[in-house]
Amino acid sequence: MSLQMVTVSNNIALIQPGFSLMNFDGQVFFFGQKGWPKRSCPTGVFHLEVNRNHIKLKPTIFSKDSCYLPPLRYPATCTFKGSSESEKHQYIIHGGKTPNNELSDKIYVMSVVSKNNKKVTFRCTEKDLVGDVPEARYGHSINVVYSRGKSMGVLFGGRSYMPSTHRTTEKWNSVADCLPHVFLVDFEFGCATSYILPELQDGLSFHVSIAKNDTIYILGGHSLANNIRPANLYRIRVDLPLGSPAVNCTVLPGGISVSSAILTQINNDEFVIVGGYQLENQKRMICNIISLEENKIEIREMETPDWTPDIKHSKIWFGSNMGNGTVFLGIPGDNKQVVSEAFYFYTLKCAEDDMNEEQTTFTNSQTSTEDPGDSTPFEDSEEFCFSAEANSFDGDDEFDTYNEDDEEDESETGYWITCCPTCDVDINTWVPFYSTELNKPAMIYCSHGDGHWVHAQCMDLAERTLIHLSAGSNKYYCNEHVEIARALHTPQRVLPLKKPPMKSLHKKGSGKILTPAKKSFLRRLFD
Repeated sequence: MSLQMVTVSNNIALIQPGFSLMNFDGQVFFFGQKGWPKRSCPTGVFHLEVNRNHIKLKPTIFSKDSCYLPPLRYPATCTFKGSSESEKHQYIIHGGKTPNNELSDKIYVMSVVSKNNKKVTFRCTEKDLVGDVPEARYGHSINVVYSRGKSMGVLFGGRSYMPSTHRTTEKWNSVADCLPHVFLVDFEFGCATSYILPELQDGLSFHVSIAKNDTIYILGGHSLANNIRPANLYRIRVDLPLGSPAVNCTVLPGGISVSSAILTQINNDEFVIVGGYQLENQKRMICNIISLEENKIEIREMETPDWTPDIKHSKIWFGSNMGNGTVFLGIPGDNKQVVSEAFYFYTLKCAEDDMNEEQTTFTNSQTSTEDPGDSTPFEDSEEFCFSAEANSFDGDDEFDTYNEDDEEDESETGYWITCCPTCDVDINTWVPFYSTELNKPAMIYCSHGDGHWVHAQCMDLAERTLIHLSAGSNKYYCNEHVEIARALHTPQRVLPLKKPPMKSLHKKGSGKILTPAKKSFLRRLFD
Protein backbone atom coordinates (compact mmCIF):
# COMPACT_ATOMS: atom_id res chain seq x y z
CA MET A 1 0.00 0.00 0.00
CA SER A 2 1.42 3.35 -1.03
CA LEU A 3 0.21 6.72 0.30
CA GLN A 4 0.87 9.84 -1.76
CA MET A 5 -0.09 13.46 -1.10
CA VAL A 6 -1.69 15.18 -4.10
CA THR A 7 -2.47 18.79 -4.93
CA VAL A 8 -5.71 19.97 -6.50
CA SER A 9 -4.79 22.76 -8.89
CA ASN A 10 -8.28 24.20 -9.43
CA ASN A 11 -11.83 24.12 -8.09
CA ILE A 12 -10.57 22.87 -4.73
CA ALA A 13 -13.36 24.80 -3.00
CA LEU A 14 -15.91 22.44 -4.58
CA ILE A 15 -14.61 19.35 -2.76
CA GLN A 16 -16.34 18.71 0.55
CA PRO A 17 -17.21 15.73 2.77
CA GLY A 18 -19.94 13.61 1.24
CA PHE A 19 -18.80 13.69 -2.41
CA SER A 20 -18.80 10.64 -4.67
CA LEU A 21 -16.48 9.37 -7.38
CA MET A 22 -17.54 7.39 -10.46
CA ASN A 23 -15.16 5.33 -12.58
CA PHE A 24 -16.10 4.95 -16.25
CA ASP A 25 -13.59 2.79 -18.13
CA GLY A 26 -10.68 4.02 -16.04
CA GLN A 27 -11.71 7.69 -16.06
CA VAL A 28 -12.72 9.09 -12.67
CA PHE A 29 -15.48 11.69 -12.32
CA PHE A 30 -16.31 13.85 -9.32
CA PHE A 31 -19.92 14.37 -8.19
CA GLY A 32 -21.43 16.14 -5.19
CA GLN A 33 -19.83 19.58 -5.28
CA LYS A 34 -20.20 22.25 -2.62
CA GLY A 35 -23.08 24.59 -3.46
CA TRP A 36 -25.19 24.71 -6.59
CA PRO A 37 -23.52 24.41 -10.02
CA LYS A 38 -22.10 27.54 -11.63
CA ARG A 39 -22.31 28.64 -15.24
CA SER A 40 -18.81 27.31 -15.82
CA CYS A 41 -20.08 23.75 -15.21
CA PRO A 42 -23.89 23.59 -15.04
CA THR A 43 -23.86 19.78 -14.79
CA GLY A 44 -21.97 19.72 -11.47
CA VAL A 45 -19.98 16.68 -12.67
CA PHE A 46 -16.23 17.05 -13.19
CA HIS A 47 -13.57 14.87 -14.76
CA LEU A 48 -10.97 14.14 -12.07
CA GLU A 49 -7.83 14.25 -14.20
CA VAL A 50 -4.82 12.82 -12.35
CA ASN A 51 -1.36 13.66 -13.65
CA ARG A 52 1.33 12.30 -11.35
CA ASN A 53 0.65 14.06 -8.04
CA HIS A 54 -1.58 16.80 -9.45
CA ILE A 55 -5.35 16.68 -9.86
CA LYS A 56 -7.39 18.96 -12.08
CA LEU A 57 -11.20 19.15 -12.15
CA LYS A 58 -12.54 19.66 -15.68
CA PRO A 59 -16.21 20.30 -16.49
CA THR A 60 -18.28 17.66 -18.25
CA ILE A 61 -21.45 18.04 -20.29
CA PHE A 62 -24.80 16.27 -20.47
CA SER A 63 -26.71 15.30 -23.58
CA LYS A 64 -29.74 17.38 -24.55
CA ASP A 65 -32.15 14.61 -23.53
CA SER A 66 -30.73 14.46 -19.98
CA CYS A 67 -32.63 15.45 -16.87
CA TYR A 68 -31.27 17.82 -14.24
CA LEU A 69 -29.02 16.20 -11.64
CA PRO A 70 -28.60 18.25 -8.44
CA PRO A 71 -25.33 18.00 -6.49
CA LEU A 72 -25.96 15.39 -3.81
CA ARG A 73 -23.89 14.64 -0.71
CA TYR A 74 -23.90 11.20 0.93
CA PRO A 75 -25.98 9.48 -1.78
CA ALA A 76 -26.01 5.75 -2.41
CA THR A 77 -24.22 4.79 -5.64
CA CYS A 78 -23.40 1.57 -7.44
CA THR A 79 -22.56 0.29 -10.90
CA PHE A 80 -25.10 -1.42 -13.12
CA LYS A 81 -24.69 -3.45 -16.31
CA GLY A 82 -27.50 -2.88 -18.79
CA SER A 83 -28.64 -5.14 -21.59
CA SER A 84 -27.60 -3.01 -24.57
CA GLU A 85 -24.09 -1.96 -25.57
CA SER A 86 -24.78 1.70 -24.73
CA GLU A 87 -25.86 0.61 -21.24
CA LYS A 88 -22.82 -1.58 -20.65
CA HIS A 89 -21.57 0.55 -17.77
CA GLN A 90 -23.95 2.73 -15.78
CA TYR A 91 -24.09 4.27 -12.33
CA ILE A 92 -27.17 4.30 -10.12
CA ILE A 93 -27.55 7.30 -7.78
CA HIS A 94 -30.22 7.44 -5.08
CA GLY A 95 -30.96 9.87 -2.26
CA GLY A 96 -28.50 12.29 -0.73
CA LYS A 97 -28.51 15.89 0.51
CA THR A 98 -28.86 18.94 -1.72
CA PRO A 99 -27.00 22.21 -0.98
CA ASN A 100 -30.27 23.46 0.57
CA ASN A 101 -30.02 20.63 3.11
CA GLU A 102 -33.04 18.92 1.57
CA LEU A 103 -33.13 15.14 1.18
CA SER A 104 -33.74 13.56 -2.21
CA ASP A 105 -35.91 10.52 -2.83
CA LYS A 106 -35.17 10.33 -6.56
CA ILE A 107 -33.16 7.74 -8.41
CA TYR A 108 -30.91 8.64 -11.36
CA VAL A 109 -29.06 6.57 -13.96
CA MET A 110 -25.77 7.94 -15.36
CA SER A 111 -24.27 6.59 -18.58
CA VAL A 112 -21.67 7.72 -21.11
CA VAL A 113 -23.05 8.80 -24.49
CA SER A 114 -19.87 9.72 -26.33
CA LYS A 115 -16.19 10.52 -25.92
CA ASN A 116 -14.53 13.08 -28.15
CA ASN A 117 -11.09 14.65 -27.69
CA LYS A 118 -11.03 13.65 -24.04
CA LYS A 119 -14.46 15.24 -23.59
CA VAL A 120 -17.08 12.94 -22.14
CA THR A 121 -20.81 13.47 -22.67
CA PHE A 122 -23.14 11.90 -20.12
CA ARG A 123 -26.80 11.04 -20.25
CA CYS A 124 -28.67 11.33 -16.97
CA THR A 125 -32.19 9.94 -16.68
CA GLU A 126 -34.54 9.94 -13.72
CA LYS A 127 -36.39 6.73 -12.89
CA ASP A 128 -39.94 7.00 -11.60
CA LEU A 129 -40.78 4.42 -8.94
CA VAL A 130 -44.14 2.97 -7.96
CA GLY A 131 -45.11 0.66 -5.13
CA ASP A 132 -43.20 0.82 -1.84
CA VAL A 133 -41.13 3.87 -2.74
CA PRO A 134 -38.22 4.41 -0.28
CA GLU A 135 -38.41 7.69 1.60
CA ALA A 136 -35.83 10.42 1.08
CA ARG A 137 -32.61 9.50 2.89
CA TYR A 138 -28.82 9.69 2.94
CA GLY A 139 -25.97 7.56 4.28
CA HIS A 140 -27.55 4.36 2.91
CA SER A 141 -26.45 1.76 0.36
CA ILE A 142 -27.72 0.50 -2.97
CA ASN A 143 -26.42 -2.57 -4.81
CA VAL A 144 -27.39 -4.64 -7.82
CA VAL A 145 -27.77 -8.42 -7.62
CA TYR A 146 -27.95 -10.85 -10.56
CA SER A 147 -29.94 -14.09 -10.38
CA ARG A 148 -31.33 -16.41 -13.07
CA GLY A 149 -30.51 -13.96 -15.83
CA LYS A 150 -32.29 -11.07 -14.09
CA SER A 151 -31.07 -8.06 -12.15
CA MET A 152 -32.54 -6.20 -9.20
CA GLY A 153 -31.48 -3.22 -7.09
CA VAL A 154 -31.29 -3.67 -3.32
CA LEU A 155 -31.54 -0.60 -1.07
CA PHE A 156 -30.97 -0.61 2.69
CA GLY A 157 -30.35 1.70 5.66
CA GLY A 158 -29.74 5.41 5.89
CA ARG A 159 -31.09 8.37 7.80
CA SER A 160 -34.01 10.69 7.16
CA TYR A 161 -35.55 13.74 8.76
CA MET A 162 -38.01 13.39 11.59
CA PRO A 163 -41.68 13.21 10.54
CA SER A 164 -43.21 16.62 9.91
CA THR A 165 -45.44 16.21 12.96
CA HIS A 166 -42.36 15.91 15.21
CA ARG A 167 -40.17 18.59 13.64
CA THR A 168 -39.78 21.83 15.58
CA THR A 169 -37.92 25.04 14.84
CA GLU A 170 -35.12 24.16 17.25
CA LYS A 171 -34.74 20.63 15.85
CA TRP A 172 -35.76 21.17 12.25
CA ASN A 173 -32.73 19.32 10.87
CA SER A 174 -32.80 16.46 13.38
CA VAL A 175 -32.54 13.05 11.72
CA ALA A 176 -33.39 9.49 12.70
CA ASP A 177 -32.52 6.02 11.47
CA CYS A 178 -34.69 4.74 8.66
CA LEU A 179 -36.61 1.57 9.38
CA PRO A 180 -34.49 -1.55 8.70
CA HIS A 181 -36.46 -2.53 5.62
CA VAL A 182 -34.88 -4.01 2.51
CA PHE A 183 -36.17 -2.55 -0.77
CA LEU A 184 -36.00 -4.37 -4.08
CA VAL A 185 -36.05 -1.99 -7.05
CA ASP A 186 -36.71 -3.13 -10.61
CA PHE A 187 -34.93 -0.57 -12.80
CA GLU A 188 -36.64 -1.79 -15.97
CA PHE A 189 -40.25 -1.39 -14.81
CA GLY A 190 -39.72 1.08 -11.95
CA CYS A 191 -41.31 -1.12 -9.28
CA ALA A 192 -40.17 -1.03 -5.64
CA THR A 193 -41.07 -3.58 -2.96
CA SER A 194 -40.10 -3.50 0.72
CA TYR A 195 -39.26 -6.57 2.81
CA ILE A 196 -39.16 -6.88 6.60
CA LEU A 197 -36.51 -9.37 7.69
CA PRO A 198 -36.51 -10.50 11.35
CA GLU A 199 -32.70 -10.57 11.47
CA LEU A 200 -32.54 -6.81 10.84
CA GLN A 201 -33.81 -5.14 14.02
CA ASP A 202 -32.07 -1.75 14.09
CA GLY A 203 -31.56 0.88 11.45
CA LEU A 204 -28.01 1.36 10.15
CA SER A 205 -26.28 4.09 8.20
CA PHE A 206 -22.79 4.68 6.81
CA HIS A 207 -22.18 0.95 6.60
CA VAL A 208 -20.18 -1.07 4.07
CA SER A 209 -21.98 -3.22 1.51
CA ILE A 210 -20.47 -5.65 -0.99
CA ALA A 211 -22.47 -7.31 -3.77
CA LYS A 212 -21.49 -10.34 -5.79
CA ASN A 213 -23.89 -12.31 -7.97
CA ASP A 214 -27.09 -12.82 -5.92
CA THR A 215 -25.60 -12.01 -2.50
CA ILE A 216 -25.00 -8.80 -0.55
CA TYR A 217 -22.86 -8.52 2.58
CA ILE A 218 -23.58 -5.66 5.00
CA LEU A 219 -20.78 -4.84 7.40
CA GLY A 220 -20.53 -2.42 10.33
CA GLY A 221 -22.44 0.85 10.29
CA HIS A 222 -23.72 3.30 12.88
CA SER A 223 -27.01 3.08 14.78
CA LEU A 224 -28.15 6.58 15.62
CA ALA A 225 -30.86 5.44 18.02
CA ASN A 226 -28.37 3.52 20.20
CA ASN A 227 -25.29 5.58 19.26
CA ILE A 228 -23.24 2.43 18.71
CA ARG A 229 -21.23 0.87 15.90
CA PRO A 230 -22.17 -2.79 16.19
CA ALA A 231 -19.79 -5.42 14.82
CA ASN A 232 -22.52 -6.89 12.65
CA LEU A 233 -22.14 -8.93 9.50
CA TYR A 234 -25.25 -9.75 7.49
CA ARG A 235 -25.64 -11.80 4.34
CA ILE A 236 -28.70 -11.00 2.22
CA ARG A 237 -29.46 -13.40 -0.62
CA VAL A 238 -31.96 -12.56 -3.36
CA ASP A 239 -33.47 -15.23 -5.61
CA LEU A 240 -35.26 -14.03 -8.75
CA PRO A 241 -37.45 -16.84 -10.10
CA LEU A 242 -40.30 -16.34 -12.56
CA GLY A 243 -42.66 -15.44 -9.72
CA SER A 244 -42.10 -13.24 -6.70
CA PRO A 245 -38.51 -12.68 -5.50
CA ALA A 246 -37.29 -14.53 -2.42
CA VAL A 247 -35.20 -12.56 0.09
CA ASN A 248 -33.52 -14.08 3.13
CA CYS A 249 -30.98 -12.77 5.63
CA THR A 250 -28.36 -14.60 7.70
CA VAL A 251 -26.35 -13.22 10.63
CA LEU A 252 -22.70 -14.23 10.27
CA PRO A 253 -19.91 -14.14 12.86
CA GLY A 254 -16.64 -12.28 12.47
CA GLY A 255 -17.88 -8.74 11.82
CA ILE A 256 -15.98 -5.55 12.65
CA SER A 257 -17.06 -2.30 14.28
CA VAL A 258 -16.63 0.50 11.75
CA SER A 259 -18.65 3.28 10.16
CA SER A 260 -18.02 5.55 7.18
CA ALA A 261 -15.33 3.26 5.81
CA ILE A 262 -14.30 3.27 2.14
CA LEU A 263 -14.33 0.07 0.11
CA THR A 264 -12.15 -0.58 -2.93
CA GLN A 265 -11.61 -3.73 -4.99
CA ILE A 266 -8.12 -5.10 -5.62
CA ASN A 267 -8.97 -8.28 -7.59
CA ASN A 268 -11.89 -10.51 -8.52
CA ASP A 269 -12.56 -11.80 -5.02
CA GLU A 270 -10.76 -9.39 -2.68
CA PHE A 271 -11.69 -5.97 -1.31
CA VAL A 272 -9.95 -3.55 1.04
CA ILE A 273 -11.65 -1.49 3.77
CA VAL A 274 -9.90 1.83 4.46
CA GLY A 275 -10.63 4.58 6.97
CA GLY A 276 -13.81 5.14 8.93
CA TYR A 277 -14.46 5.47 12.64
CA GLN A 278 -14.56 2.94 15.46
CA LEU A 279 -15.74 5.42 18.12
CA GLU A 280 -17.41 8.82 18.07
CA ASN A 281 -14.14 10.78 18.00
CA GLN A 282 -11.69 8.03 17.12
CA LYS A 283 -10.66 7.19 13.60
CA ARG A 284 -10.04 3.60 12.60
CA MET A 285 -6.43 3.54 11.45
CA ILE A 286 -6.15 -0.17 10.60
CA CYS A 287 -7.21 -1.64 7.26
CA ASN A 288 -8.90 -4.94 6.49
CA ILE A 289 -8.95 -7.19 3.48
CA ILE A 290 -12.16 -9.06 2.63
CA SER A 291 -12.10 -12.27 0.62
CA LEU A 292 -15.21 -13.72 -1.05
CA GLU A 293 -14.93 -17.34 -2.14
CA GLU A 294 -17.71 -19.88 -2.73
CA ASN A 295 -20.36 -17.94 -0.82
CA LYS A 296 -17.99 -17.48 2.11
CA ILE A 297 -16.58 -14.25 3.48
CA GLU A 298 -13.32 -13.85 5.37
CA ILE A 299 -12.17 -10.63 7.03
CA ARG A 300 -8.59 -10.21 8.18
CA GLU A 301 -6.27 -7.34 9.04
CA MET A 302 -3.64 -6.25 6.58
CA GLU A 303 -0.56 -4.10 6.59
CA THR A 304 -1.33 -0.60 7.85
CA PRO A 305 -0.29 2.26 5.56
CA ASP A 306 2.41 4.63 6.72
CA TRP A 307 -0.01 7.37 7.75
CA THR A 308 1.43 10.89 7.88
CA PRO A 309 1.36 12.86 11.18
CA ASP A 310 -1.32 15.15 9.73
CA ILE A 311 -3.60 12.19 9.06
CA LYS A 312 -2.94 10.64 12.46
CA HIS A 313 -3.79 13.83 14.36
CA SER A 314 -6.76 14.99 12.29
CA LYS A 315 -10.15 14.62 13.96
CA ILE A 316 -12.03 13.70 10.79
CA TRP A 317 -11.25 12.29 7.38
CA PHE A 318 -13.33 11.53 4.33
CA GLY A 319 -12.99 10.23 0.81
CA SER A 320 -14.27 7.89 -1.86
CA ASN A 321 -13.25 4.97 -4.06
CA MET A 322 -11.49 5.93 -7.30
CA GLY A 323 -11.63 2.38 -8.64
CA ASN A 324 -8.76 0.09 -9.63
CA GLY A 325 -7.80 -0.37 -5.98
CA THR A 326 -7.18 3.33 -5.26
CA VAL A 327 -8.79 5.49 -2.57
CA PHE A 328 -9.02 9.30 -2.53
CA LEU A 329 -8.71 10.73 1.02
CA GLY A 330 -9.12 14.21 2.47
CA ILE A 331 -8.40 15.78 5.86
CA PRO A 332 -9.04 19.32 7.17
CA GLY A 333 -6.29 21.90 6.73
CA ASP A 334 -4.23 23.30 9.60
CA ASN A 335 -5.80 26.59 10.67
CA LYS A 336 -2.67 27.56 12.60
CA GLN A 337 -0.76 28.27 9.42
CA VAL A 338 -0.81 31.72 7.84
CA VAL A 339 -1.83 30.32 4.45
CA SER A 340 -3.84 27.15 4.83
CA GLU A 341 -5.96 25.10 2.47
CA ALA A 342 -9.41 24.03 3.58
CA PHE A 343 -8.48 20.38 2.99
CA TYR A 344 -5.40 18.32 2.16
CA PHE A 345 -5.77 15.32 -0.13
CA TYR A 346 -4.04 11.96 -0.55
CA THR A 347 -4.31 8.91 -2.77
CA LEU A 348 -3.87 5.47 -1.25
CA LYS A 349 -3.07 2.71 -3.74
CA CYS A 350 -4.06 -0.70 -2.42
CA ALA A 351 -3.59 -2.79 -5.57
CA GLU A 352 -1.34 -3.26 -8.54
CA ASP A 353 -1.95 -1.43 -11.80
CA ASP A 354 -3.01 -4.51 -13.78
CA MET A 355 -6.66 -4.64 -12.71
CA ASN A 356 -8.93 -5.30 -15.64
CA GLU A 357 -12.37 -3.94 -16.36
CA GLU A 358 -14.24 -7.04 -15.21
CA GLN A 359 -12.77 -6.74 -11.74
CA THR A 360 -14.32 -3.34 -11.20
CA THR A 361 -17.89 -4.44 -11.84
CA PHE A 362 -18.35 -5.93 -8.37
CA THR A 363 -17.40 -2.85 -6.37
CA ASN A 364 -20.86 -1.71 -5.31
CA SER A 365 -20.66 -0.13 -1.89
CA GLN A 366 -21.89 2.80 0.10
CA THR A 367 -18.93 5.15 0.28
CA SER A 368 -18.03 8.66 1.44
CA THR A 369 -17.86 9.65 5.08
CA GLU A 370 -20.12 10.12 8.02
CA ASP A 371 -22.09 13.34 8.18
CA PRO A 372 -20.18 15.72 10.50
CA GLY A 373 -23.36 17.55 11.42
CA ASP A 374 -27.07 17.75 10.86
CA SER A 375 -27.03 21.32 9.58
CA THR A 376 -25.05 22.87 6.76
CA PRO A 377 -24.92 26.44 5.44
CA PHE A 378 -27.61 27.39 2.96
CA GLU A 379 -26.20 28.14 -0.47
CA ASP A 380 -28.22 29.52 -3.37
CA SER A 381 -27.95 29.02 -7.07
CA GLU A 382 -28.04 31.62 -9.78
CA GLU A 383 -31.41 32.74 -11.03
CA PHE A 384 -30.37 32.21 -14.61
CA CYS A 385 -28.03 29.34 -15.47
CA PHE A 386 -27.74 28.93 -19.22
CA SER A 387 -27.06 25.54 -20.74
CA ALA A 388 -23.64 25.07 -22.26
CA GLU A 389 -23.07 23.38 -25.59
CA ALA A 390 -20.27 20.94 -26.26
CA ASN A 391 -18.07 23.50 -28.01
CA SER A 392 -18.27 25.78 -24.97
CA PHE A 393 -15.59 23.70 -23.26
CA ASP A 394 -13.07 23.41 -26.07
CA GLY A 395 -10.44 25.24 -24.05
CA ASP A 396 -8.92 23.06 -21.35
CA ASP A 397 -8.14 25.89 -18.96
CA GLU A 398 -11.03 28.20 -19.70
CA PHE A 399 -13.04 27.18 -16.65
CA ASP A 400 -10.29 26.06 -14.32
CA THR A 401 -10.70 28.93 -11.87
CA TYR A 402 -13.53 28.81 -9.40
CA ASN A 403 -14.84 32.29 -8.76
CA GLU A 404 -17.19 32.99 -5.88
CA ASP A 405 -18.34 36.17 -7.66
CA ASP A 406 -19.93 34.15 -10.45
CA GLU A 407 -23.25 34.27 -8.66
CA GLU A 408 -25.13 36.77 -6.57
CA ASP A 409 -26.18 36.18 -3.00
CA GLU A 410 -29.91 35.66 -3.05
CA SER A 411 -30.18 33.84 0.26
CA GLU A 412 -32.76 36.36 1.50
CA THR A 413 -35.00 35.65 -1.46
CA GLY A 414 -37.54 32.87 -1.06
CA TYR A 415 -38.07 30.99 -4.29
CA TRP A 416 -41.24 29.30 -3.07
CA ILE A 417 -43.12 32.37 -1.86
CA THR A 418 -46.63 33.36 -2.90
CA CYS A 419 -45.58 36.28 -5.06
CA CYS A 420 -49.07 37.44 -6.09
CA PRO A 421 -52.74 36.51 -5.53
CA THR A 422 -52.69 34.29 -8.64
CA CYS A 423 -49.34 32.60 -7.88
CA ASP A 424 -49.41 28.85 -8.58
CA VAL A 425 -45.72 27.97 -8.08
CA ASP A 426 -45.48 25.07 -5.63
CA ILE A 427 -42.25 23.36 -4.52
CA ASN A 428 -43.83 19.92 -4.82
CA THR A 429 -45.25 20.28 -8.32
CA TRP A 430 -43.02 22.87 -10.00
CA VAL A 431 -41.22 21.94 -13.21
CA PRO A 432 -38.85 24.18 -15.22
CA PHE A 433 -40.73 26.53 -17.56
CA TYR A 434 -37.91 28.56 -19.10
CA SER A 435 -34.82 27.04 -20.70
CA THR A 436 -32.69 29.05 -18.25
CA GLU A 437 -34.21 27.33 -15.21
CA LEU A 438 -32.64 24.33 -13.53
CA ASN A 439 -33.88 23.60 -10.02
CA LYS A 440 -35.38 26.94 -9.00
CA PRO A 441 -38.03 29.12 -10.64
CA ALA A 442 -36.81 32.28 -12.35
CA MET A 443 -37.65 35.43 -10.40
CA ILE A 444 -37.57 39.13 -11.17
CA TYR A 445 -37.47 42.15 -8.88
CA CYS A 446 -40.41 44.56 -8.73
CA SER A 447 -39.28 48.11 -7.92
CA HIS A 448 -42.56 49.24 -6.35
CA GLY A 449 -42.13 50.72 -2.86
CA ASP A 450 -39.48 48.83 -0.92
CA GLY A 451 -39.35 46.24 -3.69
CA HIS A 452 -40.20 42.56 -3.74
CA TRP A 453 -39.54 39.44 -5.85
CA VAL A 454 -42.06 37.78 -8.13
CA HIS A 455 -41.99 34.66 -10.29
CA ALA A 456 -41.42 35.40 -13.95
CA GLN A 457 -43.84 32.65 -14.92
CA CYS A 458 -46.62 34.19 -12.81
CA MET A 459 -46.05 37.51 -14.60
CA ASP A 460 -46.52 35.80 -18.01
CA LEU A 461 -43.16 37.09 -19.18
CA ALA A 462 -41.79 35.78 -22.45
CA GLU A 463 -38.34 34.23 -22.19
CA ARG A 464 -36.82 36.87 -24.47
CA THR A 465 -38.30 39.63 -22.31
CA LEU A 466 -37.06 37.95 -19.14
CA ILE A 467 -33.50 37.70 -20.43
CA HIS A 468 -33.63 41.31 -21.65
CA LEU A 469 -34.82 42.58 -18.26
CA SER A 470 -32.24 40.56 -16.34
CA ALA A 471 -29.42 41.87 -18.51
CA GLY A 472 -30.46 45.53 -18.40
CA SER A 473 -30.82 48.12 -15.66
CA ASN A 474 -34.41 49.19 -16.34
CA LYS A 475 -36.88 49.09 -13.50
CA TYR A 476 -39.60 46.47 -13.64
CA TYR A 477 -43.06 46.58 -12.08
CA CYS A 478 -45.16 43.48 -11.56
CA ASN A 479 -48.68 43.10 -12.91
CA GLU A 480 -50.16 44.20 -9.59
CA HIS A 481 -48.21 47.45 -9.36
CA VAL A 482 -47.68 48.42 -12.97
CA GLU A 483 -50.82 50.64 -13.06
CA ILE A 484 -49.79 52.37 -9.84
CA ALA A 485 -46.33 52.97 -11.25
CA ARG A 486 -47.78 54.47 -14.40
CA ALA A 487 -50.00 56.80 -12.38
CA LEU A 488 -47.06 58.01 -10.31
CA HIS A 489 -44.51 58.39 -13.07
CA THR A 490 -46.70 59.48 -16.03
CA PRO A 491 -48.57 62.81 -15.55
CA GLN A 492 -52.07 63.07 -16.99
CA ARG A 493 -52.39 64.89 -20.30
CA VAL A 494 -54.03 68.31 -19.78
CA LEU A 495 -55.71 70.05 -22.72
CA PRO A 496 -54.51 73.64 -23.29
CA LEU A 497 -56.93 76.47 -22.35
CA LYS A 498 -58.63 78.26 -25.23
CA LYS A 499 -58.08 82.02 -24.93
CA PRO A 500 -60.25 84.40 -27.06
CA PRO A 501 -58.21 86.81 -29.16
CA MET A 502 -58.02 90.35 -27.73
CA LYS A 503 -58.74 93.41 -29.93
CA SER A 504 -55.88 95.77 -30.41
CA LEU A 505 -56.27 99.17 -28.69
CA HIS A 506 -54.36 100.97 -31.40
CA LYS A 507 -55.04 100.32 -35.00
CA LYS A 508 -51.92 99.79 -36.83
CA GLY A 509 -51.32 101.78 -39.98
CA SER A 510 -50.67 100.31 -43.32
CA GLY A 511 -47.08 101.33 -43.03
CA LYS A 512 -47.05 102.87 -46.54
CA ILE A 513 -44.92 106.01 -47.13
CA LEU A 514 -46.43 108.85 -49.31
CA THR A 515 -44.12 110.48 -51.77
CA PRO A 516 -44.19 114.33 -52.31
CA ALA A 517 -45.86 113.87 -55.72
CA LYS A 518 -48.72 111.85 -54.17
CA LYS A 519 -49.18 114.42 -51.42
CA SER A 520 -49.44 117.24 -54.00
CA PHE A 521 -51.98 115.25 -56.02
CA LEU A 522 -54.17 114.65 -52.96
CA ARG A 523 -54.14 118.35 -51.99
CA ARG A 524 -55.24 119.41 -55.47
CA LEU A 525 -57.94 116.71 -55.42
CA PHE A 526 -59.64 117.93 -52.24
CA ASP A 527 -59.12 121.71 -52.77
